[in-house]
Order: sequence, then structure tokens, then C-alpha cells
Amino acid sequence: MEINKLTAYELIKKQNAGEVTSQEIIDSLKKRTEDVDSKVKAYVRFSDKSFSNLQLTTYNLQLPLRSIPVSIKDNICTEGLNTECCSKILQGFKPPYDATVIRKLKEAGASIFGLKTNMDEFAFGSSTENSCFGPTRNPWNLECVAGGSSGGSAAAVAADEAILALGSDTGGSIRQPASFCGVVGLKPTYGRVSRYGLIAFASSLDQIGPFAKDVRDCALLTQVISGYDPNDSASVEAEVPDYTKALTNEIKGVKIGVPQEYFIQGMDAEVKDIIEEAINKLKGLGASAGQISLAHTEYAVPVYYIIATAEASSNLARFDGVQYGYRYRAGSQSLIDMYNKTRGDAFGDEAKRRIILGTFVLSHGYYDAYYLRALKVRTLIKQDFDAVFKDFDCIVTPTSPTPAFKIKEKIADPLKMYLSDIYTISANLAGIPAISLPCGFTKKGLPVGLQILARPFHEEMLFKVAYAYEQNTPWHKMKPEL
Repeated sequence: MEINKLTAYELIKKQNAGEVTSQEIIDSLKKRTEDVDSKVKAYVRFSDKSFSNLQLTTYNLQLPLRSIPVSIKDNICTEGLNTECCSKILQGFKPPYDATVIRKLKEAGASIFGLKTNMDEFAFGSSTENSCFGPTRNPWNLECVAGGSSGGSAAAVAADEAILALGSDTGGSIRQPASFCGVVGLKPTYGRVSRYGLIAFASSLDQIGPFAKDVRDCALLTQVISGYDPNDSASVEAEVPDYTKALTNEIKGVKIGVPQEYFIQGMDAEVKDIIEEAINKLKGLGASAGQISLAHTEYAVPVYYIIATAEASSNLARFDGVQYGYRYRAGSQSLIDMYNKTRGDAFGDEAKRRIILGTFVLSHGYYDAYYLRALKVRTLIKQDFDAVFKDFDCIVTPTSPTPAFKIKEKIADPLKMYLSDIYTISANLAGIPAISLPCGFTKKGLPVGLQILARPFHEEMLFKVAYAYEQNTPWHKMKPEL
């Protein structure tokens, strides 16, 4: 039995039955990581440190994630352990506190594994090529990207180097790599999961969410990390239901909307066919599907890259080499000179690009023309979704217009890279929950992801539809051969 290939749910059952120990789970993952991570590069550093006691008490056996290892993206704070956002400017930074999601994992009995997963610098990217540690490779094809910015977490789960993982999603950074790597990834409703301890990219868009091998595990991890947190000003005091109760394998009568704007020129033909087949499968399971319009979809990418860069330029102003992280030490003429040299030397090209764009759209004379107008169009995008959800229970789309692309294929053309997120960005702008799960493979053996979106705080609908589809298809059981 290869323990590392099992799901969290299966491992919990085996622990309860005395068939496997927590130490065996950790050892199996460590061996797998040692065997394959030199190829995949899902982790940026590796440590034996684990937070959970390996000797479980009777009380601990009641915890929802008892001794299940969870891998963590490099932008989520863990007390005393390096958290660097895969950026030179945060080199050696060890937070003095845990993010709320880390505290919740510990309280649920989980252990933190890997320390930590690779990502695009400060989550700026769609391919995990903008990391100061180098790119993560896709376990299904090592010449292809794993997606981004949470590519390390997605690849670790896909390659069975992780049981569960956390990422962050600002414009698709969980769902797009989940699609590329053939795993399940969820962006919760904005305000459902605390952002406290997440190093901010764009504060009005960021959400922490789970990666898992199947929908049940995804529901289990979402249950653990959700809930109100007074430390997060955007956290919503809403009841967290038992998401596993939505896993009924029954979707008769569910009304699915299919947006015409998502099936347009430029979409990969194989992806289109696979998504249409998935929609037909859902109809065969008893759901009904009708065409809908999300009229302002074409504006989502420009609106996103105005709002996100504006917020990023503001959030990254704090990284200046004074209190923590990297400082340029080759000699500075003044404090301002030290700032300039530190930031110029330590930020990568994409981070600099977004800081410059964000500073520009917030500058005097351009604020109204760009940033304020983008906020107004964002409201229109949200209103599109509100109107659809009056008549439909959920929306089904492709997660990405293409399967995983080759490493370096788009890195020199930022606009092509930005368009990789065209189907995922709108959910962040509207603040709604969305999930990606595998729904097929291209002729070259690359995974394709199905995205399901629901109204705010209705993650149960996502799990209900996703689980029914998953249980009646083979895709989640397929594994890459590394």
C-alpha cells in the first residue's frame, strides 16, 4: 500500500482502524518527495518539523484532520518558519505568529508538511515561473508549467507529494493550477476564510483555499479553515455548514447556467469538446442546463489588472529592507538610496511591472480615469452574476481556455500570460465561490479542469455538483507517471 497516494479521508479511516500510523504517513510522503521533487520542484525548502504530536490520544482521534499532513504555500505565515513569498526581498523572514488558517489546522490535528510550496513571487503570475527558486514543473508533463500562482501546492498534490495543500486565489491562482495539474481546487467566497497571516497581494480579491485529490477531501479541508475571524476586517460572521452533507451524489433538478461569453474564439478546441462533454454528463445525471449571458466578461481582465496592480503597489510598499527581509548592503548614499537599491535588486521583473502599473493607475490625474472606472465596472460584473443566480443554482465553465502550456512559452509576453486567467478572474471580482475539478485529458495527456461557480456562501452547491460529477467519472483516479 502506497500511503502517500491515499486521500485524507481514507487515511483517517485507516488510522481509526489501526491500519496506519501518523509516522508512517509522514515517512511515506518524505520518501515520495525525496524521490520525485528534484523533477517537479513543488517545494522550495524541506524540513522534518511537524506541529502535531505523533502519539495520538483518544481525544485527538476525534479531531477532523488528525495527523493529516498539509502543505502550505509560501505566502501563508507560520510562526518561526520561513515565509518568503518566493521573493528575494523577504529572504530569511520568519513570522512571529501563525496565520489563522494555520492555527485552525493545528487545532484540527493536522501537521504542517514540506515548508513550503513554490509560487510566483508575491503570487504575481499564472505559471509559477516568477519564483526566485525557479519554476515548478507539471507532474503530467515536466516540460509544461504547473499553473500559478499556487503551482507548487497543485503539483505537490498531483504528484502525491502532499495529501492536502493550501494556496491563495486572487484571480484564479488556486483553480487554474488545479486545472493544469488535474486536482481539485476551491476559491471560497470572499470573507469565508480568514486572510489574517496571508501576505497580501490585492486585499479586496485575495482568498485562501484548499487543494485536494478529490471533492470529499476538499470539503473536509474547507470545513476546517472556514469561519469568522475578528482579525480579518473582511471576514463575514456567517454560519459554516457541514460541507460533507452536500456530498449526496444527487443533482436532479439542479439548474446550471452555461455562459456564452466563455465559449469564444481562442479557446482550445479540445478543451471546448471536453467541457461540453462534461456538461452533457451533468445533464445525464439529472441537472438541467441553459445558456446564460455574463455581458461584462470581456472587461474582466482589464478591470482585474487595474484593481489588482493598484492594491499590490500599495501592499508592497512596506517591503523596503528596513525591518525584515533582504537589504542591499553594498553601500548606500542615503536612506532613499538604500530603498531604491534594495527594491531594485530584490524584486523580480513581474513584481516591478505590477508595482509600476499600480502606482500609475493610482497617481494624480489617472485615478478617476483608471482605478475609479475599474471599480464601477467591477460592480457591473458582480451584477451580472447576481442576475443569473436568481434563476440558476450554479454556473459551469472551463477553468482555463487551454491545457498547461510549455515552460517559457508565455513568460516573455505578459499579456498572453494574463489571458490565462480569463475564466477565473470574474469570480474574484464578484467575490463568489468557485471550484475546479478534473473533467478529462487532451490527446497529449494533459488534464482539463471544469469550473463551477455559485452564489456567495453557497459552497455546498459547488460540492454537491462537483461530487456528483466526480463519482460518475474516472478522472480523479488517474495519476501521472513520474
